[in-house]
Amino acid sequence: MFRRRLGLFGAALALGAAGLAGCGGKAEGQGEGFAGMSQIRMAVRGSEDDPRMARRWSAYSDYLKAATGLPVKLYESSDYNGTIQALSSGQVDIATIAGGGYANVDAQVGDKVTPILTVRQAEGDMGYYSALLVKADSPFRTIQDLKGRSLGYVDFNSTSGYLYPRAMMREQGIDPDSFFGKTSFAGGHTQAVMALENGQFDATIINVAGGDPEHGFSTGAHFTMARRGLVDLDDFRIIWTVGPVPNAAIVVRTDRPQAFIDAARGALAAMPYDDPDLWRDTGQADGGALTAVNRTHYADIIALRAADLAQRRGGEGREGGRP
Repeated sequence: MFRRRLGLFGAALALGAAGLAGCGGKAEGQGEGFAGMSQIRMAVRGSEDDPRMARRWSAYSDYLKAATGLPVKLYESSDYNGTIQALSSGQVDIATIAGGGYANVDAQVGDKVTPILTVRQAEGDMGYYSALLVKADSPFRTIQDLKGRSLGYVDFNSTSGYLYPRAMMREQGIDPDSFFGKTSFAGGHTQAVMALENGQFDATIINVAGGDPEHGFSTGAHFTMARRGLVDLDDFRIIWTVGPVPNAAIVVRTDRPQAFIDAARGALAAMPYDDPDLWRDTGQADGGALTAVNRTHYADIIALRAADLAQRRGGEGREGGRP
């Protein structure tokens, strides 16, 4: 998997290991593991059908193994909640998770889980967008045209497919719990596009990136599906966008050895520089990188989730399109 060295971080780790070996000891991450860690358990979304994501997980796994000397075991979850609960319960050590999912974890276990890295695009941006997608031959031109119609969300724990657009609707004077005639969850971004294609919804919300509202986008669920021949891009239109939404985070359990957390952060951050071809192969653009973040980077998403839950609880007695 590696086409070049692991980098300065990996070299430093190797030198440390050699030094310990010369003294008759073992480096952390070799043999007995990092203070009792015998393997690295990493949560991934098993339902993610973008092949680039599988390559990304494989790359992350290989870099972690090279930096620590520990085998990496991937734990696949079928939905957002699987990753959330695996992190919250301590069943895994590290995961990639969107901001809304991390906000859920944060509400459950607080600082026992923390973000360490996120993607920074070449332009310096660190986010993506929520997009309201309709069929190209539909009469809908603006979000206001969907009053009383059906809307498909991605998942209750989806940032771009549920949490963030609902908050932005409220800011624009739209109550997402009563504005639409019916709302439901598709279960994933791909499923949301397919449901729209099959006429189950009048509109759906997905994530898009690789551009901006003014110039258009080049990546997102329907773009991936079109490349695979599952849909035709000309069959869809975007009629509303909000964002940017903070990019997903690589998070770790903070009750793991600090040496492991530092090794994971350093190894993964080195990837775009040490192996740009591999970085590109995982679906990332040239010039992008993994940059250090912490809970503060996701504070707005954490607050949005708390506000959305409060709003929903306050409206439980109302009738309408509440999912």
